[in-house]
Amino acid sequence: MRYIIYGAGAVGGVIGGRLFQHGRDVVLIARGPHLEALRRDGLTLQSAEKSEQLAIPAVGSPAEIDFQDDDAVILTMKTQDTEAALEELRAAAGTSIPVFCAQNGVENERLALRRFQKVYGVTVMLPAVHLEPGVVIANASNKSGMLDLGRYPSGTDSVAQAVADDLNGSDFSVIVRESIMRWKYAKLLGNVGNALQAACGLGADYGDIYGQIRDETLACYRAAGIDCADADEVRERRDGVLGIDRSGPRRRGGSSWQSLARGTGSIETDFLNGAITLLGRLHEIPTPANATMQDITSRLVREGAEPGSVTPDEVRQEIAERAGAA
Repeated sequence: MRYIIYGAGAVGGVIGGRLFQHGRDVVLIARGPHLEALRRDGLTLQSAEKSEQLAIPAVGSPAEIDFQDDDAVILTMKTQDTEAALEELRAAAGTSIPVFCAQNGVENERLALRRFQKVYGVTVMLPAVHLEPGVVIANASNKSGMLDLGRYPSGTDSVAQAVADDLNGSDFSVIVRESIMRWKYAKLLGNVGNALQAACGLGADYGDIYGQIRDETLACYRAAGIDCADADEVRERRDGVLGIDRSGPRRRGGSSWQSLARGTGSIETDFLNGAITLLGRLHEIPTPANATMQDITSRLVREGAEPGSVTPDEVRQEIAERAGAA
């Protein structure tokens, strides 16, 4: 099987790099200076153990690929870029190619299933950094990441198992799951804090705000009847499998923090905290903390602000004002 890594940033670069290192055929899709660096120098994959330059083929769009019957596409771009990417993919590859959504949030699979016959969810537990063109840093210890997957909306099949086998053989830990979305909703519960880290910066004292965001999220899950893997299940899955390697290049911040740090011009908050705001509006559950984080991060992107441009007290005040106006 050949793997098309669509969106070869932090997560996509590590997945594509590890697959390539373990003998799999890989093509990376990237853009801008990152693509230029990949074409010129290959992918530089760094970890605590070593730094290696990998001569992985890289293109700027699916239109540049001669698709084959045994191809699988792994989507790794941010959700705000998914719809345009899927349109390009459909035009180049048709609708029968299997599409794996290795992305945060719970919207990508639905966007893909509108266009493609075989769609798979992937729960991404993969600490990585991409701040420099051509370079990605893998920060996990033991395994490079956990990438549990399954057919969307539910079920498994031989394609899912084949991809899981290849990933398990490439320094990842993968379980094929009948109900992958209950694990993706559990991941979303963790990702609703990403915007806080991006807005307030690393090490800021915002635990109470994060608690409010999580409480709103769980209330919305209950109101919507969403089945979510609980904390004990998630802890049991991670224990002894995945950790952070602090002896190598340091991971400074998560994916939303990196979006502000790189000045990408967009951020994923509308599909993380925004997913909770949507549920709240559908089921009449107040979500002032989640909605406030959407507004704050959107403003920071418009202003070209750096991570840490807002204090926790400013966030608290905006949440209080929104709750009082409701």
